[in-house]
Amino acid sequence: MALPVVGVLRRFRWAAILTGLVLLECGVLAVNGGRCPLSDLAAKFTDDHAHNFDIYLPNWLAQRNKVIFGVLFVAGELVVLGYWLRERYAPSRGLGLRG
Repeated sequence: MALPVVGVLRRFRWAAILTGLVLLECGVLAVNGGRCPLSDLAAKFTDDHAHNFDIYLPNWLAQRNKVIFGVLFVAGELVVLGYWLRERYAPSRGLGLRG
């Protein structure tokens, strides 16, 4: 949710850091077969194995959280990309010297 905000504020270094963190998390999930490695630890302490047993989300959201938050991540990246392209290719607004 922070990506569009840092994009609008033109804090592109922060956008890169946040993107890197999300991609790191995606890598951890990919290596672990799409499951959070902490879910296995939490499962040892309960008999409940519903989709939302280890997070405070409604079950319908827990079942679809990768898709929903993946779409939100891509949308945030598109906002950042749009502002970055606008910044990069905008006419220069520098201070000119008047003679």
